[in-house]
Amino acid sequence: MQLKAEALAAHLSRGPLARVYTVSGDEPLAAIEAVDAIRAAARRQGFAEREVLHAHAAYDWSRLTVGASNLGLFEASKIVELRLPGGKPGAEGGAALAAFAENIPEHVLLIVELPRLDGAARRSNWAAALERAGVWIDVPRLERAQLPAWIKARLARQQQDATAEALQLLADRCEGNLLAAQQEVAKLGLLYPPGELSYEQVAEAVLDVARFEAFDLSQAMLAGDAARAVRMLATLRAEGEPLPLVLWVVTEELRILVRARAALAAGQPLADLKNELKLWGPRQRLVPQAARRVADAPALLARCVDVDRVAKGLRAPQADADPWLELADIVLACARHERSPEPGHA
Repeated sequence: MQLKAEALAAHLSRGPLARVYTVSGDEPLAAIEAVDAIRAAARRQGFAEREVLHAHAAYDWSRLTVGASNLGLFEASKIVELRLPGGKPGAEGGAALAAFAENIPEHVLLIVELPRLDGAARRSNWAAALERAGVWIDVPRLERAQLPAWIKARLARQQQDATAEALQLLADRCEGNLLAAQQEVAKLGLLYPPGELSYEQVAEAVLDVARFEAFDLSQAMLAGDAARAVRMLATLRAEGEPLPLVLWVVTEELRILVRARAALAAGQPLADLKNELKLWGPRQRLVPQAARRVADAPALLARCVDVDRVAKGLRAPQADADPWLELADIVLACARHERSPEPGHA
């Protein structure tokens, strides 16, 4: 069965454990904590021995059944943790996983740790077998809007709180890096006594450990969060993200906005273009809002061509000589807050 990550604690406290737990997700801290909670519950129910298996590309899948069958002299049950960092076991591994899940020994509790799977892997026979045999937990990525509340809850565990401004600062400096965020929260517990933390205390103590992916940038652009979008771009540049990848993300988003504005001008509902415009999740709300706001999307798209020319060492007289600065100007223009005239209206 599928189980939401936030429901795991209640599930573990109710009674007998499932035979198989699969934890899948790209949020390392949340995945680690989920596995820790399962392991602790298993130990409380008598699973004293533990074996960890790392399934790399050339893994010998016979080790899964061998490892499960080997018990210590005085142990009656064991936890087998199978870590599959690539998320795709291949044909041999998939068959071995499915067979093991369907005939798991009674003395074994299996924990499978995976990254977030793509659609094809999630629909595979081995993934279905794991879900049928026990509990599948998808660990969601923590969005920026949820981060202040998450930090506040972590501070409360150490009898601390913080002002709203301090929480926002913490979120800004730790976005996209929950492991580092937890470390910074723990540091605050060591530096300051219980009670409310001021903005000044947080600013002095907390490092800027935010991490972004190029694809995070498009959401900030669509949301009209100019300061966050430009900060993301600067961080991506400082971390050595390839300019062509970042430019492609920006260009692709502008192409979508151009198509969305054309549809709105023609009176066509954007819902009819759901797949073409990638209107899934938060994008269902953000793309229509941005399409109505960004009237100069075609001109910004044309400027992306100049960024590409400059990055390749070619001339583009109207563009900044630094392609990153030119791209920052484009991102800023796309993320500005001013609402433009409705498409099709003066």
